[in-house]
Amino acid sequence: MRTAFFIDGYNLFYGLLAGTPYKWLDLPALLTYITKIQNPASETAQVNYFTSPVLPPLATRGKESAEAQDVYIRALKAKGVTVHLGRHRLNRGSAPRYLDGIPASRSDKVDVWDLEEKETDVNIAISMYRLLSKQQNLEADARIAQIVLVSADTDMTPALKAIKEDFPEITVGIILPHREGIERGVPGSLKNHSDWIRRQVKIDELHSHQFPERVPTKKKPAIKPHYW
Repeated sequence: MRTAFFIDGYNLFYGLLAGTPYKWLDLPALLTYITKIQNPASETAQVNYFTSPVLPPLATRGKESAEAQDVYIRALKAKGVTVHLGRHRLNRGSAPRYLDGIPASRSDKVDVWDLEEKETDVNIAISMYRLLSKQQNLEADARIAQIVLVSADTDMTPALKAIKEDFPEITVGIILPHREGIERGVPGSLKNHSDWIRRQVKIDELHSHQFPERVPTKKKPAIKPHYW
């Protein structure tokens, strides 16, 4: 069963990896492992990773955070992952002031910086649908038979609904980027439009699917960031 993966990098990082020593994650290996548990006939055909470049002024480690992301992206590309870059939008905005025990009020706001990741959800949705649309003239054994979304974002629901309606022969799987030991619910709208859901990623799975310290590339090797 030829399988294509579509990964929301922001969702993956903050839902699964932030605050852990497992950021140097070998995504193709981990996703192949999990999907074969669901169906041993699964065969990884492509891995698509969607993210936006880090903004150093707002990152925990500034320029160092951006450099770490760049190194990780080079490691992913070296392993055959297709990386799709969106962008961040940073605008001045306002939000209700937080006061403990007092409800939010539109009449009491403070100025804030409004940071929003743009294009990722749309890029994932379009990429999934276009892949399935464009393969209709291929021989059956060359087609993708299963797509796996790695995200817990319910904004993907309309895309999954359209795929299940227009391509009912396609198996749709979802891997929620939820770490073992942290209880989170399963988004019902995603569950309703998928054939299977992996609810959590186990700690030992993260531990056993790490890149080596140095990942060879066509140029200089991608070396694991020292603080990861």
